[in-house]
Amino acid sequence: MNVEHSTAIVPESGTYKIKKVSKFKLCAMKFVYLLTFVALGYDVWSEIINPSEIWGAYDGVVYSFWAAYTILMGLGIRYPLKMLPLLLLQLFYKSIWLLGIYLPLSLQGQLDTASEGFLMPFAIAIPLDLIAIPWKYVYKNYIQKLFRFN
Repeated sequence: MNVEHSTAIVPESGTYKIKKVSKFKLCAMKFVYLLTFVALGYDVWSEIINPSEIWGAYDGVVYSFWAAYTILMGLGIRYPLKMLPLLLLQLFYKSIWLLGIYLPLSLQGQLDTASEGFLMPFAIAIPLDLIAIPWKYVYKNYIQKLFRFN
């Protein structure tokens, strides 16, 4: 295994300590990157190459964003730690949608077919992200550094 994939240099008290990420977490991250790259990539790029309808400006922006996102997820297969913010983005936006959009609509009995269609992929992706994300690494490299001012 390439050292670049499994370690990160974390400054501590003027010295540098290597923080390791387990092989399981690296494999789990690569699996989520690959799953997203293939599943979302297939849907998005198929629609870009052969649109099923004429798009409005909003649709074009959405498909362009997801196409770029799938390319970056493909990079995550090779560079899982460097692309970790993508997994955090995926976890956060899907969790926010589930709690802030789906749940209120469901409780009010106002779900439409499109919203119902998102539930299963999101309900699968959120636990996968929670398992795959190396939370100790996130804490050391994102949370702790957020509160260091030196």
